[in-house]
Amino acid sequence: MRTVLVTASGAPGTAALLRALRENGEREVRLVGCDMNERVVGRFLCDAFETVPRGSDEDFAEAVLDLCRREGVDVVLPQSSHDLQGLADGQAGFQAEGITVLVSGSETVRTANNKAECYARLADIGVSVPVFRQVRGRAAFASAAQELGYPSRAVCFKPAVSSGSRGFRILDPEVDRAQQLVHERPGNLAMRLEEVTELLPEVGGAELLVMELAQGGERTVDGIADGDRVVLGHAKTREAMRAGLAMFFQTLAEPGLMELADAVVAGLAIEHFFNIQLVGDLVIEVNPRISTIVYQEDLNLPWLGIKRGLGEISDEELAEYADRVRPTRRALRYFDQLEFDE
Repeated sequence: MRTVLVTASGAPGTAALLRALRENGEREVRLVGCDMNERVVGRFLCDAFETVPRGSDEDFAEAVLDLCRREGVDVVLPQSSHDLQGLADGQAGFQAEGITVLVSGSETVRTANNKAECYARLADIGVSVPVFRQVRGRAAFASAAQELGYPSRAVCFKPAVSSGSRGFRILDPEVDRAQQLVHERPGNLAMRLEEVTELLPEVGGAELLVMELAQGGERTVDGIADGDRVVLGHAKTREAMRAGLAMFFQTLAEPGLMELADAVVAGLAIEHFFNIQLVGDLVIEVNPRISTIVYQEDLNLPWLGIKRGLGEISDEELAEYADRVRPTRRALRYFDQLEFDE
């Protein structure tokens, strides 16, 4: 029996991921969860659970390693971008204990998490990314927005270092604020330039990317990589957005996207799990970690990635699973709830 530790076990995909690991069809697994919060679903769905410092804390990796020692963990599967850097930097400590961490190297994680550096690296290797400006402060922000076409057209911005849709906003001079106020849910992403600049300091402050607003359907490529190419993966759509999360997915057969994924993997030296997001033809996000998976009864990507990390399946054997990807497969996310007494 293998013991798997899943970090950020309050993440949206946790329940489905843990279920897939348990229902791997080969053997019993023991699941250990950790998260910075106690009130998360992984606490109830794992065989053991413990709170740990937040992923950005300097003590995070050591706390996870200590948990691995006490629980006899064989492999660590991180779910959050915030957990990656600490685990990547601390890999040597895990390796010394015979524990596999499914994370890319430190430089890969640092580059992928820094959107400006990621975009620059991808542009250098010929991958299409949004036109962007890297700025700090009110005046630089306004100037960048105007250079990119505002107010004649909408643009967008987000922090240079972020995860998912956190901090993402659209700048749209035509936004109907009265409509937002009365009829829409809190957290609508569209704002006017003057509303943003009044919140920014005159100089300094957070580093932001002001970008062209990518247009078109959202697609992703999910898979397992070896630092140079995609070993196994597939493309899918991202649809029915709610609170920044896609709620519906359709698996796609698109060789062109797989070729693009190969280029991204090689350019950033991504290992183990990855997720590449596109809007239209522009790559907007690269996550060197597992993301939402479209599961099949004969294709359990998380379990295969764990087996590969443990040396139980070769890259050649893993690649043979590509023929099983079904472009007819669909995934629908929905809300559930769990009751407990304390």
